[in-house]
Amino acid sequence: MIQPTNRLISLDAVRGFTIAAMIMVNFPGTEEHVYFTLRHSKWNGLSFTDLIAPVFLFVVGVSIALAYSGKRDAGGPRGPLYRKIVVRALKIYAVGMFLNLMPDFNLTDARWTGTLHRIAFVFLFCALLYLNTNWKQQAWIAALTLVAYWLALTLIPSPDLGRVALEPGQNLVAWFDRQFLPGRMWQGTWDPESILSTFPATVTGITGLLAGRWMLSAASPTEKVAYLMTAGFFTTAAGYFWGLTFPVNEGLWTSSFVLVTSGFAAMLLGALYFLVDVLGYRNGTAPGIVFGANAIAVYVMADVLALFFYRLKFGGLPLNELAVGELIKLGFQPELASLLYALFFVAVNYIPAYWLYQRKIFIKL
Repeated sequence: MIQPTNRLISLDAVRGFTIAAMIMVNFPGTEEHVYFTLRHSKWNGLSFTDLIAPVFLFVVGVSIALAYSGKRDAGGPRGPLYRKIVVRALKIYAVGMFLNLMPDFNLTDARWTGTLHRIAFVFLFCALLYLNTNWKQQAWIAALTLVAYWLALTLIPSPDLGRVALEPGQNLVAWFDRQFLPGRMWQGTWDPESILSTFPATVTGITGLLAGRWMLSAASPTEKVAYLMTAGFFTTAAGYFWGLTFPVNEGLWTSSFVLVTSGFAAMLLGALYFLVDVLGYRNGTAPGIVFGANAIAVYVMADVLALFFYRLKFGGLPLNELAVGELIKLGFQPELASLLYALFFVAVNYIPAYWLYQRKIFIKL
């Protein structure tokens, strides 16, 4: 697999493996049998699954810095570039709506938020921010946003309760959604991809912008690794201690959650950058690069293929339940059987992703 020398292969791999992890946790063999860390935390806390979305948003930020640095420095009119950014964000959002509506396409019960919707907003805000601010301004915007979000959720009473609360469906974020978010919410009375939590989610993207800016600097490779690892460690530590009073929570995308997960993402990128781009250890990166080359397309493809592998019935049962049932009969632990089917489904998605990659077909929204 020949890669251009000016690309960060480690970043491509992180993007692709993150998409593969999304597919794995979104499509277990059965929802009844899933290892606890392959589920989202019920509320406060952090599981492996909770790390996936923020790592991807961090990668979005890094990718923006790498892709738009030349355009920002070139000067000239930015109107056409702004239009491209807005159009791309709209396309990502539209694809997210397509997946939400599939297969029934019932607009009366539509959910207007989701993973791709959040990616669209974070991409839009971060791209415009990157083109119009320097790294110090971005850092200040990120810090002020996290502090403002913390103060809002811990000092402003939820109007329907008359008090401050940080419980599922009983908090300022959920109340705001019930007032202004149209359509159906994922959890009935609240939605994890809420309106207000999009602001701290954007900060996750900004931390990626800052990391990307450092990767573009004239620092040596070892200095870049040291910065990413050190900054990541202290950011994670700061998030942990903040979490003692403002819990680490993906459902609210709390400020402590942003710091813990962004710090982890920075250390992950730093470690892989050192191993893959600096030392040249590229064994095992091919699947990540293949998935990452068409990340959004693969994510969409998984939802489409799931109609066959999870919905179409064979002898009264969908294929996933039949397969997991047979594995359990063979003596596999139910959670392991469910995970094996999820990994099988990831492998199924790898086939068309590899076909696209081999033919140098890169689907960009």
